[in-house]
Amino acid sequence: MSGMGDDEEEYHGPATLVAGGAEAEVEVHVSGHFDPLEGGYRWVGRVSADPVADAAYTSGDTAIVLRTPEGHEGRGKLAETNVWGGYRIVGSGTPPFAVPQVTPDED
Repeated sequence: MSGMGDDEEEYHGPATLVAGGAEAEVEVHVSGHFDPLEGGYRWVGRVSADPVADAAYTSGDTAIVLRTPEGHEGRGKLAETNVWGGYRIVGSGTPPFAVPQVTPDED
């Protein structure tokens, strides 16, 4: 882990960002965890600066789809700009990266 959080799965690398009806190839760093209080998976991270994200965010269309090369896809939103010119992203439900499957112990 790179330190984004304890007990979190994460992905750092290339991804396809779908925002405002357009697609862009970006770099992302996202991590997530199951939230037992809300009963769902939450993920958060950042996406590199890109004109597609800029146009969507500026227009107020913050809904995104994020796809990683392994075929994983997550839906979220552009939350705010960051100091590097990119965006903070947040999502819930299926994350855009592989999550280890946990199977209950059988007695």
